[in-house]
Amino acid sequence: MSIGDPRFFARSGPHPLAVVAEIAGGTAPEIDLLLTGIAPLQTAGPNEVSFLDNRRYAAMLETTSAGAVILHPDMIARVPPRVVPIVTPNPYEGWARVAGLFHPEPPRASGIHPTASVDQQARVDPSAEIGPFALLAAGAEVSARCRIGPYAAIGQGVVIGPDCRIGAHATLSQAIPGARVCIYPGARIGQEGFSFARTEDGFLSVPHLGRVVLGDDVEVGANTTIDRGSTGDTVIGAGSRLDNLVQIGHNVCLGQCCVIVAQVGIAGSAVLEDFVQVGGQAAIAGHIRIGQGARIGAQAGVMSDVPAGASLVGSPARPRQEFFRQVAVLKRMTRRGL
Repeated sequence: MSIGDPRFFARSGPHPLAVVAEIAGGTAPEIDLLLTGIAPLQTAGPNEVSFLDNRRYAAMLETTSAGAVILHPDMIARVPPRVVPIVTPNPYEGWARVAGLFHPEPPRASGIHPTASVDQQARVDPSAEIGPFALLAAGAEVSARCRIGPYAAIGQGVVIGPDCRIGAHATLSQAIPGARVCIYPGARIGQEGFSFARTEDGFLSVPHLGRVVLGDDVEVGANTTIDRGSTGDTVIGAGSRLDNLVQIGHNVCLGQCCVIVAQVGIAGSAVLEDFVQVGGQAAIAGHIRIGQGARIGAQAGVMSDVPAGASLVGSPARPRQEFFRQVAVLKRMTRRGL
């Protein structure tokens, strides 16, 4: 059974096996086979293509009815005779590209919707799509081939690079997104951060005079918030991916290709170097540095600097091996009634 309800997802095809293999970055036998769609191993039919990337599901490969399967060379011996292998060293990447082949992005409806509010001093490239009830303030710029969703608000002076997608109800202020940035519905980018001075009369808000700079190919999940900098900029490095419901504080700097999973909170002025991964619901204190390639486990509490390449779990966060040794000791103590 193919995936992708046609009410929601456009479909192309059928496509010859040779075309599918080329898109997947793999090789396949020269067989005259037309493939009509994509499906999981357990439901795919003889004219559909599936994939295997995790060895835990190898048993499904042996019983699948798929016409073709994208897989690693190590798994080719387990392919049933009736199934055509598409062999690639990167099966999941191949699957992503083939899924895009069968389900391409819908074409842009270039132009400005009649209900959109576009200030006379805003600039919109003719190839861009401005959706219903979207707002573009004075000095805002929308570059070529962008899509601005319904009710999105683009604030004064915001410059959006080419090929960006801004989801419904998202808001951008004091922000500079690069090229191919994708911001999902409800995201809030560029608002003032959580910073104030204590006085005898209460709290005095500190003006935030920085920006949010989003590098090329960044993705920002639904309902994620990124505060602008106070004295400098908040920076999200090129290629980084932020999940839904992430909080990024003022002056935070993320390096290239960081992965931040849902419900993570990063306090102000923290620095995450390139390729850092942070698991869901982890909390990172302000003014600390996490080194390149470090991995922070889910629900970890990070309160001090982390060296490059480290793998931390727990709260307070500590090295993974140390954490599990402590857990093992506690279990032994519990069994002994200590």
